[in-house]
Amino acid sequence: MPDYLPIFPLKLVAFPGEALNLHIFEPRYRQLVHDIKNNGGRFGIGIYLDSLVSTGTEVELIEINKTYDDGRMDIKTVGKRVFEILTFDNPSEGKLYAGGKVQFLDNDPRVAKNVYDEFLFYLKELFRLMNQNVELNATEVDSFTFAHKIGLKIEEEYELLQLKREEDRMKYLIQHLMRVISVLREVELAKLKIKMNGHYKNLDPLDL
Repeated sequence: MPDYLPIFPLKLVAFPGEALNLHIFEPRYRQLVHDIKNNGGRFGIGIYLDSLVSTGTEVELIEINKTYDDGRMDIKTVGKRVFEILTFDNPSEGKLYAGGKVQFLDNDPRVAKNVYDEFLFYLKELFRLMNQNVELNATEVDSFTFAHKIGLKIEEEYELLQLKREEDRMKYLIQHLMRVISVLREVELAKLKIKMNGHYKNLDPLDL
């Protein structure tokens, strides 16, 4: 049976396992936070591109970190499961905020070792070229771990979220990483050429 979730449309993609901090200021979403705090603690992040798209992420309210005098709140959440929106009510009956029936999507976590190793290789190379000292613990890294930090457009993040197999997600990211790394290497080469400009050059004579 489909589940019914409060839906919070945002122009961002929330990934499973991601810690997401939100500043809540609109009355309808303040009501949403109070309701889920009292009745279950989970709601859906609906992704708004040009319009609300069909796939979103369930998030769990971890805590209300701060409540301001005017009712605004800072909350901490964590991404849980990916869902497909089946119906959308805006607003939900008797509420200020939207809601809808959702179907949670299956996820296949299996990934071949060679695909996983290739993914880690390109991820490390990207961070090296960006001079980012990022510790990659191979037991903790999955396709979502650094997805917000590798230059994906929001449309690409959404495409990644829709993939139901971890191996497919890693292959998708490998292709992206290869493109980005190619550009970064060209930039690195250009910097070296610029540094050489103005220096004496030792050139081999041409045998014409």
